[in-house]
Amino acid sequence: MPLLMLTFVPVLFLSVLANHAEAQNQRIGYIDSEYILQQIPEYEGVEQRLQQLSQNWRDEINELDREIATLEEEFEAREILFTPEVRQERRQEIDNKKRERQRYVEQRFGPEGDYFRQQRELLRPIQRQIVEATSLVAERDGYDFVFDRSGDYVFFYARRQWNISVDVLLEMGIQVEEEDIRR
Repeated sequence: MPLLMLTFVPVLFLSVLANHAEAQNQRIGYIDSEYILQQIPEYEGVEQRLQQLSQNWRDEINELDREIATLEEEFEAREILFTPEVRQERRQEIDNKKRERQRYVEQRFGPEGDYFRQQRELLRPIQRQIVEATSLVAERDGYDFVFDRSGDYVFFYARRQWNISVDVLLEMGIQVEEEDIRR
């Protein structure tokens, strides 16, 4: 449900806003953050750094794959010579190595893994520059809303006067201090 809301609400908001914008002479703009990133010289360095890290981790994963393949080949070649206990030990060793590989992949490339953590850290200063520049251009040129067309219609800028969060909360029966939300 939250994913549906994330895609439905911005589209609904934009369509309502577009109709209302004509009547109110509101200005709506967009940026293409992918295009902007490609034009920033520092971004290439970030990309190269991430590719190098990623390649190093892939090399380590490939080494684990080779170790697993070697263990499996040795096991298959000698399986009939092993006692049931030794067979069980060797199978357990192979399973442990496979679990180690899976943990490593998750640690490096999982949703909360090192790759995405490093990516966020390296991109944070560049993203901050984009947001600040977007806000400055929007304020200078009189835009009411600016969104990013590269993603899921993320708003980069919105004039505070159009924030109806308090009204929505009140409609839901939730009392809040208006000055807390309108910052």
